[in-house]
Amino acid sequence: MTAVAEKQVQNGVNVEALLGAREALSKAPEAARFNWKATSKWVGGTHTRTHMKSFFGLGGDQSHKSEFSFDTDHPEIFASEDKGATPVEMVLTGLAGCLTAGVAAVAQMRKIQLRSVKATLEGSMDIQGILGIDSDVRNGFDGVTVKFEIDADATKQEIEALVAQSQKRSAVYDILTNPTNVTVSVS
Repeated sequence: MTAVAEKQVQNGVNVEALLGAREALSKAPEAARFNWKATSKWVGGTHTRTHMKSFFGLGGDQSHKSEFSFDTDHPEIFASEDKGATPVEMVLTGLAGCLTAGVAAVAQMRKIQLRSVKATLEGSMDIQGILGIDSDVRNGFDGVTVKFEIDADATKQEIEALVAQSQKRSAVYDILTNPTNVTVSVS
């Protein structure tokens, strides 16, 4: 009787490290508390530059390998200089990144080889609220759609299950679909 070789896939996710972290954190839940940080500075007009370098996790201060910077602005049609993506586009970017990373991780765990993953996101809004035209109009998105195109060594049902599991575990999806307490203060 010959042993069946275990299916090998490579989606760039270190499953062993991921499972090891999950095991370690299940034994030390206090280390699973993270505090993500961003520092934003006004550049001029509606242009802002935000930096991310440090965060808190695993019971102590942590740091990215390098500092990340993102510029946000508004397009010229809003009498701005269009020097960065709009803040609401950055929200879509976060959702796309979180869901797509989840698809890759779940595929690796389930031994599904990905060939390509493309997510197209759209967020619709009526800007009458933001502009103060109509105070009854919500300032934020009234809906977000995410459409995946995934080419993988899997059935349609297996791919749908990958996306469903990614959605279930996505921090950004949770942030967008559940109320989050936000405190704003001035020093």
